[in-house]
Amino acid sequence: MFSRILKWAGMVVLGAIVIVLIAFGIFSFLFRQHVNKQYAVQVREIPVPEDSASIAAGKHLYEIRGCGECHGTDLRGKVFVDDPVLGLLAGTNLTYGKGGLPDSFDNKAWLRALRHGLNAENKTLLLMPSEEFSRMDDHDIAAIIAFCKAQPKIDAPPVPIKIRPVGKVLSVLGKIPLFPAEMIDHKLQQPAQVVKGPTADYGKYLSASCTGCHKPSLTGGDNPVPGGVPVANITSAGHVGKWSKDEFIIALRTGKTPEGKQLQVTDMPWTMTARYTDDELTALYLYLKTK
Repeated sequence: MFSRILKWAGMVVLGAIVIVLIAFGIFSFLFRQHVNKQYAVQVREIPVPEDSASIAAGKHLYEIRGCGECHGTDLRGKVFVDDPVLGLLAGTNLTYGKGGLPDSFDNKAWLRALRHGLNAENKTLLLMPSEEFSRMDDHDIAAIIAFCKAQPKIDAPPVPIKIRPVGKVLSVLGKIPLFPAEMIDHKLQQPAQVVKGPTADYGKYLSASCTGCHKPSLTGGDNPVPGGVPVANITSAGHVGKWSKDEFIIALRTGKTPEGKQLQVTDMPWTMTARYTDDELTALYLYLKTK
């Protein structure tokens, strides 16, 4: 009797293993389909300035758009996720040093990556938030490119991205935004330059940087990072709707909310939003109050 139980238990375990292997094989196949899909896009080229004012503007945008979170403050690249289950994710060395961008990486290549989320083979980049950058106006995107191209060469060995089994499954299921090219309107015509100032309209433009975590609706929900805390609703229906402008600015500059909570940088990158100007934070506040 006991031997028959062991036999059936063994068959159940073996069957479960077979099912898991088949399922993983399917997800691996689907993952490769996403990664290897080629996109036919028309990269609209724009002039990229080289003057000091544009480079300074690009530096500010690099900081407030969170580029350094993945690529480092000096653009040498960095590992920002190293999880034995999900995988290893690292930002590219954006300088033209050894291990960085090739000399052939021109303005068109920058625009292909930033606005279309594509590499030189017209295949999707991984996890790069190009959907947010795709909505930036020509003036700002050109300034970011100008800043990056002006930085000194840094020799840093590239760190290959590795997506491990659970990471593949979650990305195929859409739980991790790993394939930016799939999220982008590749025919979008960006404006030449939006009007900047402490207005709700400019705040709407700036809010594109918030959508990666807080969702396009800005109502928050599940964290895009598996295991992360739920993302807050930052519309007028959430806590932000109860805050004054000064309280909002303090929260985004110090991480301290009017409710007495200290926001963790891993949950809300307030060290990044701390670099926003008063006008930028005012504009964002005014827009969020309309939502």
